[in-house]
Amino acid sequence: MAESFPIPTESTLPSPLIVVEDEPLIRNRLESILRSLGYDNEALIFTASLAQARAQLAEHPVAMALVDLGLPDGNGIELIRQLRAADPSMGILVISAWSTEDAILSALRAGANGYVLKERDDLEVMLSIRSVLRGGAPIDPFIARRIIAELQAPASTEAQKDVPPEAVLSSREIQILKLVADGMTNREIAETLFLSRYTVECHVKNIYRKLAVPSRTKAISEARARGLLS
Repeated sequence: MAESFPIPTESTLPSPLIVVEDEPLIRNRLESILRSLGYDNEALIFTASLAQARAQLAEHPVAMALVDLGLPDGNGIELIRQLRAADPSMGILVISAWSTEDAILSALRAGANGYVLKERDDLEVMLSIRSVLRGGAPIDPFIARRIIAELQAPASTEAQKDVPPEAVLSSREIQILKLVADGMTNREIAETLFLSRYTVECHVKNIYRKLAVPSRTKAISEARARGLLS
């Protein structure tokens, strides 16, 4: 019979748990998920910036953390590094819209136990949190596939060596760029793809960075020049 690994009971859930997330919609989702796992108000600390999180941590040591990377006053990776230094055994899960290898690997190197994308539904996010509660290291399937593909990719040709590895857009980024090319706003894209507007904005910023362009018009033009859009 396979060994069973039940999640901790309400009395043994690691607490307090800090959530570092500036988007109200995502905060509400996470609060609902955490309550379903057994957390109550007294066991949860919600912050919307690095400054708020650090102020809370100075007064209340925490036992677990859910951290976004794109925060109003900086990158959540710095906070992850701080949390890991304070408690080597703490469970730290990144819940972010960023899906580049650089962001993922930087977060994991800083000390995150796992990484899940915001676009996942509540059940998938819950399973990732439960995995961390059990001592696991959950990685979003989309991210895992990208990392595996990168590791299994054949040796680059001389022509490919000059192209940064992150220059290739993900399938989601290409999907969003096509809608941008159709003239949709970020809000319209979010509604069409059932994503939050913040998630779409993060993808658009990643597209700009990867294509080295400053605007939507130039992103479309550059993508067509590279054959990414018809």
